[in-house]
This record gives sequence, structure tokens and C-alpha cells, in this order.
Amino acid sequence: MNVRQLQAFLAVAEHLHFGRAAEQLFMAQAPLSRTIQALEGELGSRLFERNTRSVSLTPAGKALVGPAREVLDAVAVAEAAVSAAVSGESGTVRVEFCGVAAHPLVAALSRGMRADHPGIRLDLTSQAVSRPTIRRLLDGEVDVGLGRFDNLPPGLDGEVLINDSLVVAVPRTHRLAGSQVVSFQDVAAEPFVSLPYVTGSVTTDRLWRLGYAHGTGGVNNVQFAPDTSSCLALVGAEVGCHLALRSVSRSTANPNVVFIPLARRECELVPDVHLRAAWRSGPADPPVEVALGHLRRFLRQGRSATVA
Repeated sequence: MNVRQLQAFLAVAEHLHFGRAAEQLFMAQAPLSRTIQALEGELGSRLFERNTRSVSLTPAGKALVGPAREVLDAVAVAEAAVSAAVSGESGTVRVEFCGVAAHPLVAALSRGMRADHPGIRLDLTSQAVSRPTIRRLLDGEVDVGLGRFDNLPPGLDGEVLINDSLVVAVPRTHRLAGSQVVSFQDVAAEPFVSLPYVTGSVTTDRLWRLGYAHGTGGVNNVQFAPDTSSCLALVGAEVGCHLALRSVSRSTANPNVVFIPLARRECELVPDVHLRAAWRSGPADPPVEVALGHLRRFLRQGRSATVA
């Protein structure tokens, strides 16, 4: 028994007329009759009573109508599922992101995928810092990573989604709180609070790079905190300064903290801090390609919406 035979059987059962059934199936009547005979031979039972004037279902034929329809419906569902998977309209895309600046992007991606590709599910996870995402991408545990990646190793590709820059967070009572821009030399001797260096924090890395670039031999890192919010709370408590990201300053409301842009020439002394998308090199699964297509659209739009 095969799908073609069941399709032929249901066409005859619906019309109770071999000629009209053959027209529906776009085939000649003789091959249709042979198909029905082959099916009856396999089942060992006649499915139709036919004479020169009429065609009717036998009890066996009536019993087959329901199961035949279920089989063809199941085949249609299977075909649709395969087609959706091949076209990228179904499946799961595992997206891992880091940083406050990624939140609006993730939200927009999620909304866009639900609206345009409802068959694709986004599995979203977050990290405190970007470094672990690199390993998870390489190990196949994540499909797309959003973070501040300095150097992508072989096997990964990436593109900048949002441009960002460095700022210095100081207490509102600080002598430089009214400055429009600051040189790192102006704050190099200040106490700093930052994220632990061992976590791979991009701002802590840039802080120490700037310290060495200015010949200070490092920085006066008086305290580490587990996350950026804690660092800024300590700044507000006048424990020290904090090197942060411009995108973070725009999403943080702390009346006791002032964010001062780091001079452009200072930013050029260290690698950029832009938000990137990263993914495994080579052909991606169709659903991942769909998600990357959305991110590339944000890439084109985002370059005109640079975090200034």
C-alpha cells in the first residue's frame, strides 16, 4: 500500500465514478483502475462494487475511507514540516547575549522573528561577560552570540551591530563631574572599581590597557564588584571611578553618578568595544540563516544609529 494508491482510492470513493476520479487525478481511467485493483490485491478484499451503471463502496471500502484520510493527512503534515525546516521556517535558534546594550536588539529580534517566522523558536540565554560565549559557539552549544568580542578565533565569523565607546563614571561630587570629555591621564591616579579581570570583562581589560598605555604600570583598582550595577553603586558611594560603556550610561539612572566620555584619541589606544554578532563559519542551518538575516538588517540600520 502506498500514498498514490490511497489517493486513487479516496478519489473514487468520493466520486463513485472512475472517469471523474481519473480527471481529478489528471490520469487516464485505465491506469486508475489498475491502481485500485493492485490495492485490492494487496488488501485481499474488494473495495468497490462496480458494474456498467454504478460504483459503490463495499464494507471493506467503507472501513478504509477514514484510515486512508488519516494517512494522507499525516503525509501532508510531514511534507509541510520538512518544507518548513528546509526553508528555515521552523526549528530553534540558540542565541546568547551579553550586556545591557544587547537587550533592545534581542527584544527587536524576538519580536521580528515571532511576526515574520512564527515557526522558529528563539532559545535566549544571557551571560555576565562575553568570553564564555566564544567557547559555547565553538562547541556547538550556541548558534548566535551577541557580545563584545575582541578577536574571533578560526571557525567563527562576526559583524559589528552597534558601535559603542568608553566613558568614565565618576561620583557627582568628583572634581571632573562637570567636564564634557576626559583624558585617561586625568583619572589615571584615581581609585577604580571594576568587574573581576578573570571573568573576561571588556571594560576591565580596557582599563588596564589604558593604564599601561599611559605608563602608569597599571591602575589603582581598589575594589571589584560582580556586575556593572554594583560597580556604579560603588561609584555613587564615592568608593572610586569606573570605566564603563556609553550604552550603559544611557540605560542607567543613578543621580549620584556622572558619565564623562573618554577622549577619542584615548579610545584609539585600545581595541574597540562595539557590540558584535558571532556565529560558526560555513553553511548554517536554515533557521539560523533566517535569524542572521534579521541581525544583518539591524546591522544596516544600526550603522546609522551609532551609539554616540
